[in-house]
Amino acid sequence: MHDNIRNFVIIAHIDHGKSTLADRFLETTGTIETRKMHAQYLDQLDLEQERGITIKMAPVRMTWKSSRIRADQNAQVEYVFNLIDTPGHSDFSYEVSRSLAAVEGAILLVDATQGIQAQTLANFRAAQAMGLTIIGAINKIDLFPERENDPRVQTAQQELAELLHCDIKDISFVSGKSGEGVEALLDVVIERIPPPRSFATRSACEGRALIFDSFYDDHKGVIASVRVVEGSILTSPHAHLIATDTNLGIKEIGYFMPKLKPKDGALLEGEIGYVATGVRDTSKIKIGDTVLILPNGHSSLNLNSLILPGYKEPRPVVFVSFYPEENDEFELLEKGLQKLRLNDSALSIEPDQNEVLGRGFKVGFLGRLHFEITSERLKREFAIRTVNTFPSVCYKLHTKDGWSEIVRPEEMPQDYIELLEPMIAIEILVPSTSLSPVLALQKIFRMENVETHSVGDRVRVTAIMPLVELVSDFDDNLKSATKGFASFSYELHDYVHTDAVRVDILVAGDIIPGLSRFIPKASLEREARTMVERLKILLPRQQFAQSIQASAGGSIIARDDVSALKKDVTGYLYGGDRTRKMKLWKKQQRGKKRLKSRAEGKISPEVFKELLKK
Repeated sequence: MHDNIRNFVIIAHIDHGKSTLADRFLETTGTIETRKMHAQYLDQLDLEQERGITIKMAPVRMTWKSSRIRADQNAQVEYVFNLIDTPGHSDFSYEVSRSLAAVEGAILLVDATQGIQAQTLANFRAAQAMGLTIIGAINKIDLFPERENDPRVQTAQQELAELLHCDIKDISFVSGKSGEGVEALLDVVIERIPPPRSFATRSACEGRALIFDSFYDDHKGVIASVRVVEGSILTSPHAHLIATDTNLGIKEIGYFMPKLKPKDGALLEGEIGYVATGVRDTSKIKIGDTVLILPNGHSSLNLNSLILPGYKEPRPVVFVSFYPEENDEFELLEKGLQKLRLNDSALSIEPDQNEVLGRGFKVGFLGRLHFEITSERLKREFAIRTVNTFPSVCYKLHTKDGWSEIVRPEEMPQDYIELLEPMIAIEILVPSTSLSPVLALQKIFRMENVETHSVGDRVRVTAIMPLVELVSDFDDNLKSATKGFASFSYELHDYVHTDAVRVDILVAGDIIPGLSRFIPKASLEREARTMVERLKILLPRQQFAQSIQASAGGSIIARDDVSALKKDVTGYLYGGDRTRKMKLWKKQQRGKKRLKSRAEGKISPEVFKELLKK
């Protein structure tokens, strides 16, 4: 049975047809009945269906009777395929890395109409670094009835063969839409992807498995997706999690079919499946942890020596504070974030406090799309409406006390020595006809060390750019400049000196917490003026004048005023002694002073929410 298992993933750039090909695999192998099939079957989230993108990896177990007959048998051989469908957007590259650690091979899929894109290259390098066997496949060939003579198909085939350093004949052709070439591709998986690797040296534990994903079930507690690498995993009261030093009893085991299907017996070496832990504390389960089935009298085992390799801790790069719109939903927000973090270990969560919005959480993300998806999932899956602060990145700050990391501008003292900002190495693939608009973006987004390299009829642009520029609106500007034909990927590069300064927004002379930002000096005045003007529009007029200021480095760089509402308290008096009017005016002045003292340095949560909107 071990030799008949093939564990593999489908990796590709976004919109190149991974999920559609996975649908055809499910259909061809008979894993899902045709009458029950629907598009993007493995994408279980509503957001995935609506946006047409994969957000969460999805494992599934399939069986396939190969048309290739072994020499010593007179019947077809049944193989077990453990497939993991992966996301394509660069913000979810950590999902891809987790799945790569659980398999031996990958299908690198390329859209015949688009060819190799930026995330194609990034995913290829990640799979190559993990030592996986990579199969190249050209998708959407149903659009090319005469593909043998079509230059676009031939170019895509040639580029993919050069990337994989293989013969051009080794590139498969497939249509995820029509199913053409699917059976042949499944046979290629059998021939070229090796069966699960075995450890040369066995440990003393009865079973060892890698946790590559997890989610929460109200009845079964935390359910962990596992790849068994040694021995077998079975229902047992003697299971142990190394990273959190937690003992637990495994209540149920089974396969992803793709819904959970319980199994009697055990998950065997090389198999992928799930274990129901019964654990209710979500912090006890960590992605990348090793689960063990321990023998009796295991106290002499060195558990740290049994930790499985292949994972790096995710490093959030974008930080946003979340506050519930209703203060009594704080605990609901906390539970929602904890459950999301269970199957998205890239999220980091810390308590936060804001004088205007109350209690909340500072959450770290892998990118802007990651943040947008998480915010939408909170609203849909947990019915929580939140207010979010401006996205920020992690800076390194040098003070007289040494180096530290800060995310919130309010934490930066005025007497700091140096500020370093994170940089990314960005790679853009663009048609040669759109190169000029892309190069025009380098000044707007502070791109440095820009280099261009010809790749067929396209150009690969590499550059170093501040991460904060990517967080703003780089993606939208790139799409607009190239009419949607450019693609990009990025990775963290280094920290460098920055001239960015902390800008505070003051109302009536008091700093408003949550509105401070780091802004480069080149765009300091423009951004400050924009903030002041927006706040002037949003602030309701009062019985007194309100000054709005933007301050940086102890200087006011932008100012405006909200004029006072005028109310004539003596309008109903005609003639007579002026003394009575004077008394009413003085009474009005005292009232204005009381109102002003109560309102100074405060803005309503409604204004705060509107100001944080783009």
